[in-house]
Amino acid sequence: MDYQALAREYMVILHQMRKHKNEKRINDSLHGEQFVLSFVSNHGGSVIPSDISNEMGISTARIAAALGSLESKGLITRRIDESDRRRILVELTDTGRAKEAEHAAAIMGFVVRMLENLGEEDATELLRILKKIAEHPPEDCCPHDHAIK
Repeated sequence: MDYQALAREYMVILHQMRKHKNEKRINDSLHGEQFVLSFVSNHGGSVIPSDISNEMGISTARIAAALGSLESKGLITRRIDESDRRRILVELTDTGRAKEAEHAAAIMGFVVRMLENLGEEDATELLRILKKIAEHPPEDCCPHDHAIK
């Protein structure tokens, strides 16, 4: 098997997929303000900023800026935790919950249509392969001194 040729084909396919606008929308939802809304929603609607920072792998200063923007848009509130006054809790407003639910439904609709286009057998196979990739992420495939940056 020529894994070098397969790797080249994989890179070409990834490049083609990046051109698709819906793929970009899904990717964008994994970053920035939309990620914050989703994270808060998926964690019971009340989190501390450092949890968001740790999950995203970005500084607390950048999270503070994102939270400020979301708060000014009326999508979140920040309040002092009554059980530990040193902590700030981030919560979604009704508008924030609605925006997150609308976004989640749109993304789910896109993914469902994509899987339907593949058909049952290919959709099941795609998920089997993605699970296998998730078990062995790319960074496990190369020594740390040769890591892709």
